[in-house]
Amino acid sequence: MLAAALALIGAMIWGGADFLGGLASRRMAAVRVTLFTGLAALVVLLPSQLLVGGTWSWADSGWGAGVGALYAVGLVCLYAGFATGPMIILSPLAAVLSAIVPALWAVAVEGEALGPLAWVGAACALTAVVLITRARGEHAVRPRAVPLLLTVIAGVAFGAFVILLDRTSDASGVTPLIVSRAVLVALTGAAVVALAVRRRAATRSAETALSAGSRAPGLRIALAAGVCDAAANVLILLALRSGDLAIVGVLQALYPGGTVLLAALVLRERLASPQWIGLALALGAAVLFALA
Repeated sequence: MLAAALALIGAMIWGGADFLGGLASRRMAAVRVTLFTGLAALVVLLPSQLLVGGTWSWADSGWGAGVGALYAVGLVCLYAGFATGPMIILSPLAAVLSAIVPALWAVAVEGEALGPLAWVGAACALTAVVLITRARGEHAVRPRAVPLLLTVIAGVAFGAFVILLDRTSDASGVTPLIVSRAVLVALTGAAVVALAVRRRAATRSAETALSAGSRAPGLRIALAAGVCDAAANVLILLALRSGDLAIVGVLQALYPGGTVLLAALVLRERLASPQWIGLALALGAAVLFALA
């Protein structure tokens, strides 16, 4: 019961972190948002080492570094997609892709066979994509090509980082997560500096004038997203250490529910009836892949 509660709370907080990151990206560049979320996450994860424990090793640190690189790509793309597209649609699509990628890896590389639940999940996922992207009607929202492509890249990156994170040892605790966030901060920090160097003086002046306005709330939201992201990761890790993997995996797969709920309540995003069915199928597909 404790593991299930931790996993469900962690999943909802994780969905909230994605929403906050997307919201911040509507006020400042997605790469900056990712940098600040990574910094905030590090502040939370470092003391959590005392709570969760874990041993350092070169192997686990190496996997953690790979996770950080993929997570940086995934978050930048996800936030950039959320900045211009409907979160209520894009979040479940990213979740489905992040569940499909490890399943395909298990089949293609590790020689595992997909069970019946995985095939049902694949059918649900395909149906969900059709319903979400092809629906018509007064309230139908069809995401544009660029946010959709960014979401696909994000979903694939998240799925790949799950594969790498699975390579870490149980004894590592939150060590790989700390290393991953440090790498994320280093990569996105370098990207922010490089972009700043390339800007012209006029662009810098315009952004300086803007910084006192919309960027300040964007920064606060990004930091809140980082705290939520780290807290969710720690809760899910604790759930995995104290409960059944299948139960935790299913509940963790529901994390887009937090994003969808906040997008509907805060941003008043609306969908046509077929798209709501598609969202339900997308969440169901993620759960089925977690069970498979």
